[in-house]
Amino acid sequence: MGIPLRVLIVEDSENDAALIVRELQRGGYDPIFERVDTPVAMVVALNKQTWDIICADYTMPHFNGMDALARVRERELDVPFIFVSGTMGEETAVEAMKAGAQDYVMKNNLKRLLYSVERQLHTASVRRERKRAEETVQYLAYHDVLTDLPNRAVFYDRLHQCILTAYREKKPLTLLLMDLNRFKEVNDTFGHQSGDLLLRQIGPRVRRCLRESDTVARMGGDEFAILLPNTHVEGASLTARKILKALEAPFVLEEVTIDIGVSIGIALYPDHGEEGDALVQRADMALYETKQAGGGYAVFASEHEQNSPRRLMLTGKLRRAIEYGELSMHYQPLVDLKTNRVIGVEALSRWLHPELGAIPPDQFVPLAEQTGLIQPFTQWVLKTVCRQHEEWRDLGLALPISVNLSQKNLHETQLPDQVSELIQTGSMPADKLEFEITESMIMSNPMRATQILTRLNAMGIPLSIDDFGTGYSSLGHLKKLPVQKIKIDKSFIVDRIEDKDDNVIVQAIINMSHSLGLEVVAEGVEDQLTKDRLATLGCDSAQGYHICHPLPAAEMTSWLTESPSGLH
Repeated sequence: MGIPLRVLIVEDSENDAALIVRELQRGGYDPIFERVDTPVAMVVALNKQTWDIICADYTMPHFNGMDALARVRERELDVPFIFVSGTMGEETAVEAMKAGAQDYVMKNNLKRLLYSVERQLHTASVRRERKRAEETVQYLAYHDVLTDLPNRAVFYDRLHQCILTAYREKKPLTLLLMDLNRFKEVNDTFGHQSGDLLLRQIGPRVRRCLRESDTVARMGGDEFAILLPNTHVEGASLTARKILKALEAPFVLEEVTIDIGVSIGIALYPDHGEEGDALVQRADMALYETKQAGGGYAVFASEHEQNSPRRLMLTGKLRRAIEYGELSMHYQPLVDLKTNRVIGVEALSRWLHPELGAIPPDQFVPLAEQTGLIQPFTQWVLKTVCRQHEEWRDLGLALPISVNLSQKNLHETQLPDQVSELIQTGSMPADKLEFEITESMIMSNPMRATQILTRLNAMGIPLSIDDFGTGYSSLGHLKKLPVQKIKIDKSFIVDRIEDKDDNVIVQAIINMSHSLGLEVVAEGVEDQLTKDRLATLGCDSAQGYHICHPLPAAEMTSWLTESPSGLH
């Protein structure tokens, strides 16, 4: 039994068609074929089924091979088209190739047909696989991989568009921010897999409370955003009550049934802000007040901003922490998956307050951005990293160190000059300082971000895209950016690298990144099986708890010199 091959033969001679079929059979194929020799018959054949390959004579009494090719291309069919003719000259063949034919074979040399068919089938397979990969990655650019909801970057784009529409049409717009009150307890008690199952069930319940024109998006973690165009405060309050009611019913997570609490903060355009960031900030303040009250919903009020004691307190303490060196830096290594050697470390800022305890970066970094402290904070980060590199260099550990930039950093035109000044001190070469940025940061102001990134890269500073797959760009868009590396977001990796769909996604990202000359790092590697699987998929390097947790500088130094995968 040969390899099945669906062949459409555009040929007026039954004998010549039989010779084509016989040659394919000699090559190990089992052709399922149909011969046509008129335009009508060809249309019928194209409508009947899909074809793996089309072989066409160039000249026929009732049909023309070029006309047959035109009909295939008009339908945008991705099927190889090969002319098998006894009358084609070189000029005619060139004309056919320009029109979209893949190859031509002379009838007096049918032995070449097998080579042509095999080559074109392989090329078509690669082309279709690449198209599927591009479609998958493009889909990921717009959707949260876990919940299948629009992601954070798409939300901000729609928010911007809704604000423009509301301004133009003089209509209201409402933003709701929502999070789950006891989500951490679910993760801690039942595990991250149960937490993921819970998050997947949120979107469908919320969606049933909304209109077709409304948007619900996952912002990250257990936080969701809802956009209600042309909606006043009364309508927003009614929607919030519907959502609270919809989420009251218990959630079934495998064999466990749980209840969760929900908090919602509401902000309105233009009453509470005329720009997207302002609306999000005000909705977040209302959300904080709601959580303090134990759940429910609240509409932003001016006293939330003026009298937010925690916000005011944290701002003052953060300013002091930056000025008096109360922040610290932890480091997490990246390991080459082929050699198992450490090829760099990522710098991660930490704030352990003596009274408040550990304050996570996702709280104090946005606070620094919102209160004008991001510049001194960034300067502290860069100076700390430079000093650490100098210390490690003296110990023979001249590792590249990557630093996460914030969205505000990419709006500061003076940042490249400040970085250049630090590099010129000689404590850290440009190629040892790497900057990481997220897709959504770039898309908030692509022109400004690209200008700043281009200037930084021109100094010799490597750039990487962090959390790839959760933002708004695509691999095609990365061609326009001066980046050398992407880091696949841990949501694709943690607990799910063996999942068939996630496996395909990761493989597609790796293959397409390599085709663009980009290195690929996997984040969130938590076991040896995942690490081995990533190596098999062709991933270049990885980081995660299985390799090493983020460690203070002194402990990182010990790990680098003592660990089997360190530098020693």
